[in-house]
This record gives sequence, structure tokens and C-alpha cells, in this order.
Amino acid sequence: MAPRLRELYEREVAPALQKEFEYKNVMEIPRIHKVVLNIGMGEAVQNARAMDAAVKDLATIAGQQPLVRRARKSIAAFKVRAGMPVGCMVTLRGERMWHFLDKLLNVALPRVRDFRGVSDKSFDGRGNYSLGLKEQLIFPEIDYDKIDKIRGLQVSIVTTARTDQESKRLLQLLGMPFVRN
Repeated sequence: MAPRLRELYEREVAPALQKEFEYKNVMEIPRIHKVVLNIGMGEAVQNARAMDAAVKDLATIAGQQPLVRRARKSIAAFKVRAGMPVGCMVTLRGERMWHFLDKLLNVALPRVRDFRGVSDKSFDGRGNYSLGLKEQLIFPEIDYDKIDKIRGLQVSIVTTARTDQESKRLLQLLGMPFVRN
């Protein structure tokens, strides 16, 4: 079964983008390339078990085993040595990416406390969008009783759009709830 967000993209979003931006070739139409989830774990320096809990949470959210990222250089001020674990990340592509985006847009973001929309100023100038979430509890898979600490995570949506305007329109048509100005 194809993810419903991808079906929406193919059926409605892509033709609308082609008409709006007057693309002559269908390969010019912006699409989502990948989604990267990241948890920075500065506390893993003092508490090694914290990294295991973060990896477990991220694996539950993404449905895929995260990669533990290690420090490249030693930084004495932060008590970090080269090779110490400092975070974990997952790159989602294909069906898992579409399923995650569907879950993020339709289930998780509406569960954020006092939610008024996501910022439309988080584009990087090349059509990619980054979103910071303050807690992992907004995802329904996470059991409140089994978490040791509330952690934030960063979601980066990488698109093939050339400009931020094209990327924003793509995300709007997919259902990203941007703040109304």
C-alpha cells in the first residue's frame, strides 16, 4: 500500500506546482528527497545511559535504527573527547519518509501544546526546511511512563526545490501548518 501523502503529492500537489511555477519538464517539479531526524546529546558526556534511551526513542519514532554520532575533536571546555558519543540521527527515504511526514503533519504537530503553526523562516536558502521539536512525547508511539527525560529533536526536510518559495509552496500543499502572518 502506497503512503497516502505520496499519493496526494502525485495526484494533486505535483500538477498544482507544475501549473503555478510553469515547469516545462516534470523532472523540474520539486519533491521531497529525504527527512533527517537528529537528537543532540550533550548530556551523554556525564550519563552514558542517556544515549541508549535517546537511541531507543528515535528508533521508535522513525521505525529505523539510528546512527550514534561521535565527536570529531576534543573540546576541553565541554569535557568532550574525540570519539565520545554526542548525538544520534536517522535518515529516512522512500516509503518510511512518506509515512513519517504523514504522521508528523497529521498526528504529532497537532499534539504540540499551544500550537499556532510552524515558522516559515526556517528555510536554508536552498529549499530545505528545518523544524525543532521541544519534546518527543508528541509522537503517539512514545509511552509517557517509559521515558527517562524529555528530549527535543530536530527534523530536516530536504527537497529538490531550487528556492525557498518553491519549497514552502510544496510543503504548504502537503499540509504543513505554517504560521499565518
